[in-house]
Amino acid sequence: MQKSETQRDSLPLYLFHQGTNVQAYEYMGVHCGQINGKTQTVFRVWAPNAKTVSVVGDFNEWDPMRCPMEKVSAGVWEAWLPFPLKEYERYQFCVTAADGSQVQKSDPYAYFYDTRPGTSSKYYDITGFHWSDTAWQKHKEQQEHYDHPVNIYEMHLGSWRRYQDGNVFSYDKLAEELVPYVKEMGYTHIEIMPVTEYPFDGSWGYQVTGYFAPTSRYGTPKQFMHFVDVCHEAGIGVIMDWVPAHFPKDAFGLARFDGTPCYEYADPRKGEHKDWGTLVFDYGRPEVMCFLISSAVFWLKKYHIDGIRVDAVASMLYLDYSRKAGEWVPNKDGGRENLEAITFLQKLNEAVFARFPTAMMIAEESTSWPMVSKPTYMGGLGFNYKWNMGWMNDMMHYMALDPLGRKYNQNDITFSFFYAFAENFVLPISHDEVVHGKCSLMNKMPGTAEQKFAGVRAFLGYMMAHPGKKLLFMGTELGQFIEWNYEQELDWLLLQYPQHAAQHRFFKEINHFYLENSPLWEIDFNWDGFSWISSDDCEQSVIVFRRFNKEKDEIIIVCNFVPVEREQYRIGVPYDGAYEEVFSTDWSRFGGSGIENGSNIISEKEFPMHGMEQSINLRLPPLSTIYLKHKAEKLLPKGGAKTRFAKRSSKSAGKTSTGVITIKSAKNLPKQKSIF
Repeated sequence: MQKSETQRDSLPLYLFHQGTNVQAYEYMGVHCGQINGKTQTVFRVWAPNAKTVSVVGDFNEWDPMRCPMEKVSAGVWEAWLPFPLKEYERYQFCVTAADGSQVQKSDPYAYFYDTRPGTSSKYYDITGFHWSDTAWQKHKEQQEHYDHPVNIYEMHLGSWRRYQDGNVFSYDKLAEELVPYVKEMGYTHIEIMPVTEYPFDGSWGYQVTGYFAPTSRYGTPKQFMHFVDVCHEAGIGVIMDWVPAHFPKDAFGLARFDGTPCYEYADPRKGEHKDWGTLVFDYGRPEVMCFLISSAVFWLKKYHIDGIRVDAVASMLYLDYSRKAGEWVPNKDGGRENLEAITFLQKLNEAVFARFPTAMMIAEESTSWPMVSKPTYMGGLGFNYKWNMGWMNDMMHYMALDPLGRKYNQNDITFSFFYAFAENFVLPISHDEVVHGKCSLMNKMPGTAEQKFAGVRAFLGYMMAHPGKKLLFMGTELGQFIEWNYEQELDWLLLQYPQHAAQHRFFKEINHFYLENSPLWEIDFNWDGFSWISSDDCEQSVIVFRRFNKEKDEIIIVCNFVPVEREQYRIGVPYDGAYEEVFSTDWSRFGGSGIENGSNIISEKEFPMHGMEQSINLRLPPLSTIYLKHKAEKLLPKGGAKTRFAKRSSKSAGKTSTGVITIKSAKNLPKQKSIF
């Protein structure tokens, strides 16, 4: 069907070639619509150097001669069919290169694909889903995540749980089983490893071929919408991993799409990651920038995703990333920075926040690149969070040490506090830390089985009190000894053993303690929320610090990182009166030794310490973290009078419930207080 020049020279096409069409999916790809009262189908694809392009599919017996496309701009090809495609009808583009070679390519903008090993795109209408998350959207607008609890459960959809025959759960089954579990355990968000369509299971989703399609492994696009909707009804945010750093070389995918480097850099010194066997996007091409930014906008708009974690940002920023001398080319100024990638990331974040101001844009950036989570108008990359990989590496090194050697490595547990507020950090213990011979978190710990359990609990106590939002990979809460394996479900059978059941209980209780105590999360990004009491007791491997909320209510955190009890351990405290132990990783119900300090720890002015006028004496259990609060009154030994002290603030009681979000009761969800 011939179209007029006016129709061809459309604004979306113009903006696409300018690099500013951030909803290119509405124009490119396949769409059905009414033209002159008749339902027709239009196909559009970008292949600037192709000799010819045609549409092949179930509707024309895959004959490349029956539906040729017409070039309607400097790179976009278009074809119209005088009938609508049927749901799930398969199609591809047959691309003839300048040298005469032919290859069938999947639609880069398709909304649905064949399940691997199939490679075809499928027509799917994603309109018409009825969303039920209005309350969740209002909640996001009213309560910014920066000063609220963020406790992320990172997971791989295909290996969280499986049926007994080994088949994976569908999106619907995950909505039924996963959401109530995450809610009950006290997590605020789910972060899902890539669901954008990918051909190779062993890539875990990080080698993407379909940037606009949820993988068909677990169901249809609308079933994935349902999964997100159920999460939101339960007050659980959804973050997805997204991979704009590289893509695979599969012949049906983006690689050499028109017979030449198209989506990738032409120079292999910029355009290939040899270590990964993948290609690098050409961030300098306007059409590639449109493709990627449109993908991010698409997931936020069409699937109501709450946040995007951008994978492998460091590999985008540095031209010499994982490249030896002679394998990379400097930028125009002679530097190692990829200036085009910097511009892309800034434009990506500007486009997202202009449309979705409540979104979470999280960078997995492993270097000291400055201002990653600062606005672009300040010269930053424009993200609002960055993974704290330095903290993660220091802590994994420290916790793996023989406790005898920890006193020589005190810097591992204290250094992160000195830069904790340089960025808006997320503290990640992710899937990358429990695979490829790195051991599970449990098996990173030295010592006996009991010491491994205690070490994990002490570490978690420290982590939950450290400034920054939190992320843990699935299975950690089970006390799993083996590494994560994407081909099987987690070791749920471990919960039949008392030690593992107690560990599971610990994770649940510390998560809920975190949610209910605003000093642990209300001021995560500046010094107002943190103060040292003692950071230099290297000999005993103990640190002590304070966390505050906006009303200056506080929790004192004491960490003992060796398997030795400290029976008379004195710390300075800011206020006279009585203190109580409000949480301990060593409580007996968690499988600990049961050493407790009780609820009446009396300060003593006779022993000023750590720059404070009074101190308290504690018993520190081996391998433990304890949390202390100042009480309203000082309780003397039995028979003595009560001496009252001015209570510092009563507002925190009202703040404790703000971390618990229940949007709508879902089947089997635990009953919790609603903020609505």
